[in-house]
Amino acid sequence: MSILRKVGVVSAMTAVSRVFGLVREIVMAHFFGTSAIQSAFVIAFRIPNLFRRLFGEGALGAAFIPVFAEIERTEGPERAQLFLSRILGILVCVLALLVGLGIAATYAVQFAAEPGGRWDVAMPLTRIMLPYALFICVAAIVSAVLNVRDRFAVPSLTPVILNLCWIGALVGVCPFLDSAAAQINVVCWGILFAGLAQICFQLPALRAVGYRLRFTFTGWRTSPYVRQVLLQMGPASLGIALAQINICIDGWLAYYGAPWAPSALEYADRIIYLPLGLFGTAFATVLLPTFSKQAAAADRAALLATLERSMRNLLVLMAPMALGLIALAAPIVALLYQRGAFDAQSTLWTARAVTAYALGLIAFSSAKTVIPVFYAHKDLKTPVKVAAWCILGNFLLNLASVLFLPEGWRHVGIALSTVLNSFANTGILLAILWRRGLRPNLVALAWSAIRAFLAATLMGLAVWAAHTWLATRGFSLFLTVPCAIALGGVLYLLLARLLVPAELRELLADLPLRRRR
Repeated sequence: MSILRKVGVVSAMTAVSRVFGLVREIVMAHFFGTSAIQSAFVIAFRIPNLFRRLFGEGALGAAFIPVFAEIERTEGPERAQLFLSRILGILVCVLALLVGLGIAATYAVQFAAEPGGRWDVAMPLTRIMLPYALFICVAAIVSAVLNVRDRFAVPSLTPVILNLCWIGALVGVCPFLDSAAAQINVVCWGILFAGLAQICFQLPALRAVGYRLRFTFTGWRTSPYVRQVLLQMGPASLGIALAQINICIDGWLAYYGAPWAPSALEYADRIIYLPLGLFGTAFATVLLPTFSKQAAAADRAALLATLERSMRNLLVLMAPMALGLIALAAPIVALLYQRGAFDAQSTLWTARAVTAYALGLIAFSSAKTVIPVFYAHKDLKTPVKVAAWCILGNFLLNLASVLFLPEGWRHVGIALSTVLNSFANTGILLAILWRRGLRPNLVALAWSAIRAFLAATLMGLAVWAAHTWLATRGFSLFLTVPCAIALGGVLYLLLARLLVPAELRELLADLPLRRRR
């Protein structure tokens, strides 16, 4: 399969998950709104998600995949199965210990907290959902094995299980309960059940590729491969920790700039993450096992060709999305959010943030393409070092935005600093690859980018004009926004045939539009 065909599979499955996730959020808003118990739930759910980032598809996944691909290629499936079993055994032991300590800590916090206060509400919910961390991390390692074996559909569809269990708890049980506390408890138990279901859902696919879900609790101390993964996890964990600290600092500075700013940035981020999750994250999911196999085979030419083709494909895909979001930022925000407490002023603030974030689609997705090259070579330290310096620059730009920009624009400065930070991060990593001998044709990539952005800019102007023309004639957003988006898609394809014909042919050749010999 070509890279883009694999990405298409991941994107399609991710799109299904995003749709169910949107339904889930709509139903959650119906039952709990922005109440205190909803806030307590958000705090409680954040903790198992942190474990997932560290021990699931985050640090452990990044360290696990290249080593697993190398063992499978050089020593065969039996040794790879033993390695997998040992990693799962260590993972279960460590997470079981951490979950037990976390549950004990919730009792301590609840004992010290004010009776009936917010922590007194959040801690019981945390206790229910903490074991979810163990289940979802095991499911993430199973997904990593399937990705290495070029099985992307089942792992990408697995998050739908969480959304289905969540929606089932909300719709099937909550209407029959009297109190919000009982309803939110049911949601927590539904999430815990979903973690186990996500493992079971992938087991047939795991057996189909020749592996079993086994847990080995001995021999890992003498295994050089296990030690290699554990040692490489450190830098990746530090990188994730730095990213989370950066997110927290951004939120605190935004709140200092204006009380509404964190909300506007969060709403804008959800809009930006839809195309980023469909394509940028899909590319990262596919590229890490692909790069790992090529690095294990010492095939630098194939790795470089994969990197160049992926970056060209992303440019052609992301340029129209970025310019389209800039052109339709306000109508899209109004269509999705403007109702109830979310008024026209909130739409204006959020639309400004969407506009600032939009060009970041290129930067964010490019970073997700370049970083897996380092992970594939088992170099998890370099991306962390680069990220640390970029985070420092991001902090300084955020601080300048809060101190010197007008109130209605401070959050825009924070969004722009995030985009500039990501561009700088990608540029530095590409320079390091260049110094190491992996030299993509940057001139050709830049020329492709210029022509793709020209086509996208012309499309954006036409989309804005079409929406404005329809809106002035009294049509609702439910008609004007979809019509403008449809027009933009057709127009960009026509412009791309004129301005980026080779890149468009390459992209379309990779799509599974028809069976070929």
